[in-house]
Amino acid sequence: MSIVPTPTLTGERVGAPRSFTLPALTMRPAVRAGILPLGLAVSLGAAIWLCLPFAAEARIALIVFGLATVAWCLTGLDDTLIALAAAAALVATRTVPAQQLHGALGSELIWLLIGAFIIAAALRACGLAERLALSALARVRTVRALFLAVTGVIVATAFVVPSTSGRAALLLPVYLALAAAIDDARINRALALLFPTVILLSAGGSLIGAGAHLIAVEMILRSGGAGYGYLGWMAMALPLAVLASLVAMAIILWLFLEPAERRRGLSLPAPETGPLSRQQLYVGAVIGFVVLGWSTQGLHGLDAAIVTLLGAVAVTLKPFAPVSMKQAAKTVEWQLILFLAATTLMGSALIATGAAKSLMELLLAALPAGALGSVPAVAALVAAVALLSHLLITSRSARATILIPLLALPLVAHGYDAGALIVLIVMGTGFCQTLAVSAKPVALYADLEKPTYSARDLMLLSLALLPVMFALLMGFSLWFWPLFGLALR
Repeated sequence: MSIVPTPTLTGERVGAPRSFTLPALTMRPAVRAGILPLGLAVSLGAAIWLCLPFAAEARIALIVFGLATVAWCLTGLDDTLIALAAAAALVATRTVPAQQLHGALGSELIWLLIGAFIIAAALRACGLAERLALSALARVRTVRALFLAVTGVIVATAFVVPSTSGRAALLLPVYLALAAAIDDARINRALALLFPTVILLSAGGSLIGAGAHLIAVEMILRSGGAGYGYLGWMAMALPLAVLASLVAMAIILWLFLEPAERRRGLSLPAPETGPLSRQQLYVGAVIGFVVLGWSTQGLHGLDAAIVTLLGAVAVTLKPFAPVSMKQAAKTVEWQLILFLAATTLMGSALIATGAAKSLMELLLAALPAGALGSVPAVAALVAAVALLSHLLITSRSARATILIPLLALPLVAHGYDAGALIVLIVMGTGFCQTLAVSAKPVALYADLEKPTYSARDLMLLSLALLPVMFALLMGFSLWFWPLFGLALR
C-alpha cells in the first residue's frame, strides 16, 4: 500500500513526493486461530441462553459444557486447564455448590487412582516389571511369537498400572531393549506400532486402565445404574480388550511385515538370571495382596480405594521400599486427577440442574417418529461416533465427558439403558491410533531417538483396524454385554 507523505521543510523538493510501502497488516497465527473458537463460543452461548426454554441453572450448565467442548476441540489450551475453568465457572455462578467440587476431589475413584500411581512408581523404581517382561520375552524364537508375547505382557500391565501414559512410560525400556537386539528397521517399526496400539486397546479391560472408565462408572451411578468393582469391570470388558489387542497385533503383522519376516528367527539376549532383590520381592508381594484385595472386596468389605491406599503406604515403607512416599507422590499424574474431578463435576451439573433431561427431551422431540426404534441402528450410531471422536477430541477422558451427556443420556428416555450406552461409548473411545496427537502413548513411541513410524503408517493401521473395532463393538453390545445386564433396550 503506497501513500504520499506531507511535504516538509527539510530540503525535500515539493512536487517530487517520495512513496514508500507500509508493512503488510497481518494477524498473528495465534490470533487468527483463536477467532473461530471465540466466535463459535460466543454464538453457542448466546443461542443456548436466548433460544432454549430451560431453567437458568440448566442453561448455565449447558453453556459452560458447550464452551469447554469448543475449547477441547478447537484450541490448543491444556485439557485440564479447560476443565478446571469450567468447574470454577459452575461454582462461581452458583450452578453447583462449592462443596460438590470439594467432594469430587475426595471421591473413592480419585483416591483409587492416586494410590495406584504410587504403587506403579514403586514398581518402576525396583525394576520388577521390566525384568519380568524381558524374562518372558527372551524365550521366544520367532518374530510372530515375539509379537504375541509382547501383546500378552502389555495386556497384563493394565491391571496394576493406571492410565495409558503411565504404561507407555513403564514399557518404553522394554521396547528399546528389544529394538536394539533385533536391529531391523521394518520389524522395529511394526513393534513400535504394536506397543501403543495394544496399550490403548487393552486399557479397556481394567477399571484403572484409563481415567475415562472412572468417569463412566461415576456417570452410571449418577444415572441410577449399578456400580462396577475391579472384578466386575474385568469380567465385562476384558474379553473385548483382549480380542481387540490380538486383532490389532495380527493386522500389524500382516500390513507391515512380509511372511518371511514374520517367520524370521530371533536370538534375544538372555535376561538377568539372578534371584529377585529384596525390594523386588517386597513390591511384588504387596502388589499381589492389593490385587487380591480388589478381587475379594465382597468378602472383606473394604472399598477398592482403601485397599489401594494401604498398598501405597506399604510400598513406600523404608527400608523395604525402593521409593519414598515423597518421591512416589511426584510421579502421580496430578493433572489427570484434577481433570477427572473437574469433568465429574461438569457431568454431575448437567444431571442435577436438569440440563441433560431438558436437552434430551428437546432432541427427542425433533426426531422423526420411529427414528430410534432400531436397537442395531442406535448401537451402530453410538459406536461410530465413539470410534471417530478422537479425530476432534484428543483426550480420551474428555471424549467420555462430552459424549456421555450428549449421546447416551438423550437416548435413555427412548427406552435405552444408560449403563449399556455409557459402556459402549467408553470402550469405543479406546480407539485413537489415527494421529500421533490423538493419544500420549502414540506420540511417545513416535518421537524416539531412532525413527519408528510415520503419519502414513498410523493412518494405514487405523483404516484397517476401524471396521474391525466397529464389528467388535456391535457384537459385544448386542450379544455379549446383555449377559451382564447391559442390554441396550
